[in-house]
Amino acid sequence: MTQETAFTHLAPSTLVHWLDTACELTLVDIRDPLSFSQGHIPGSQHLDNTSVAGLLERTPRERPMVVVCYHGHSSQQAANWLAGQGFSDVYSLDGGFTDWAARHPDRVES
Repeated sequence: MTQETAFTHLAPSTLVHWLDTACELTLVDIRDPLSFSQGHIPGSQHLDNTSVAGLLERTPRERPMVVVCYHGHSSQQAANWLAGQGFSDVYSLDGGFTDWAARHPDRVES
């Protein structure tokens, strides 16, 4: 029995396009606080167990949500969970922040 995922894989090039066209989206980074503070995609917010309740409260469920982790693995589980919380358009960034920073060092802020 195969498990259907509730999220979509997102290529870094697609995220670049969305950011360049000011697409309205929610960008969440689930890496540890120190890693996030040392560098993250501009416009992203840190998401962990203490901030998830606020995210669920204030984020429109229909707005696209992109989940970022280190290498694009744990973001898939988080994206699946967020989709289960009623978010209709959830993505996991392929390659994670590590790949993003290597491809787009000019698109990292700390």
